[in-house]
Amino acid sequence: MSKYDIELINISKSFGIVKANSEISLSIAPGEIHALLGENGSGKSTLMNILSGIYTPDEGIIKLDGNEVKFNSPSDSIAAGIGMVHQHFKLVDVMSATENILLGLPGGLFIKPKKAAKSIKAVADKYGLKIDLSKKVYEMSVSEKQTVEIMKVLYRGARILILDEPTAVLTPQEIVSLFGILRNMKSSGCSIIIITHKLNEVMEISDRVTVLHKGRSIKTLVTSETDMTELTTLMVGKPISLEIKRAEVDSELKKPILQVTDLTVHNIDKREALDGMSFTLNSGEILGVAGIAGSGQKELCETIAGLQRASSGDVIYKGQSIIKMNPRDIIKKGITMSFIPEDRLGMGLVAGMSIIDNVILKKVQMQKGIIVDRKVGKKAAERIIKRFGIDTPSTHTIVRKLSGGNIQKVLLGREIEMNPELLITAYPVRGLDIGASYNIYDILNEQKTKGVGILFIGEDLDVLLSLCDRIMVIHSGKNMGIVDAKSTTKEKLGLMMLGQNPDDQAS
Repeated sequence: MSKYDIELINISKSFGIVKANSEISLSIAPGEIHALLGENGSGKSTLMNILSGIYTPDEGIIKLDGNEVKFNSPSDSIAAGIGMVHQHFKLVDVMSATENILLGLPGGLFIKPKKAAKSIKAVADKYGLKIDLSKKVYEMSVSEKQTVEIMKVLYRGARILILDEPTAVLTPQEIVSLFGILRNMKSSGCSIIIITHKLNEVMEISDRVTVLHKGRSIKTLVTSETDMTELTTLMVGKPISLEIKRAEVDSELKKPILQVTDLTVHNIDKREALDGMSFTLNSGEILGVAGIAGSGQKELCETIAGLQRASSGDVIYKGQSIIKMNPRDIIKKGITMSFIPEDRLGMGLVAGMSIIDNVILKKVQMQKGIIVDRKVGKKAAERIIKRFGIDTPSTHTIVRKLSGGNIQKVLLGREIEMNPELLITAYPVRGLDIGASYNIYDILNEQKTKGVGILFIGEDLDVLLSLCDRIMVIHSGKNMGIVDAKSTTKEKLGLMMLGQNPDDQAS
């Protein structure tokens, strides 16, 4: 009998000229939680998509219980007892938990939910999963949806579970709950692979960790015998400090630059995306915004930037109301505001234009007259490429041909090149490697010391706590409170993100 549930031996996979996986080997022992660690583009997701039957390898062998197998489709992988829970859930909102679990099974839609509920509950009890089987998906929290996804694969007989960035959108309390579930599954004999880039979680939950770098498996380590410094060096290929320093600014620089008062915004479906939101942002300050995905972050940024209309309330920039201004009006008024949206290509940059033209595009809107000085634009593009370490053949490269991380660097670089007084940024390091991310944090700190007011929408609570001066927590479009980043905790932020008052919990 094999000592491993799964063995991947010299797996290679290419997409055109891009080699996503190059001779990767990986083994998973029974009852093991194995972390697959690597930066974006390191080949983690491609490798797991091969194991789950979505891709077939160009070269290499997959062994299950010591026997060679071939997966030509996801159904082959599922039949072999392998289940993958993707980062973006594949659930039908209007259906209940039971209906989603049964969906896709032979005769699933014709199985009576009440009859199936008993067998589903037996599986849930075995692994310690708490789930309301009658609840509709649209009524669930993110954590509950994830539990349904896990139940889907377990009910299909999965004994090897793959989780893709499972904690990306969870609060600290929900992460504790998830890790409890994973430990129960481990003790029941399940093997678990977690794809992640969060070092602290790797250290907490995994038994072993395999580090990928540029499509290759660099090393597999026993987690208890390594540390975050070694893992970071293996991930990046060189030593790097994980410390984020909060820049200190003279109090004389800190004056109100942006005031948001009773801001209410409705979506197309008439639902309140923002509900009476109020706060003040000072110059020389980084105000972080924490919240579960979809809590109103996008609408807040876009309303301040003039891209979305408010139903009521006001946005005041240095004493002047800008609530009824569109982006062009804001620029014409001489307001130096930069906005780095979550949607890089849809809203931030023009995909079919070059780097230099995207840089010029912003400058054209601010200049007087119709003559465009391309030499000035080219020099600006060159500065941005150098400062942000953008990997590109030239300033004339079409933006859509760049990697996601380099696209983000172009957008961030262009906005900071404008020397704004107010900077609104949503998830600025998403898709960037560790080195580039820490470079961005340094640049934001640099802007802060120049007196720039920064609204920083983030998803990593550790980063928010280390980088920001204050943190505003939003839940269902409401401001749950603003806390001092130096004195608060992740647990307190997590409760607020869930719509709870931490003071009530303490009492």
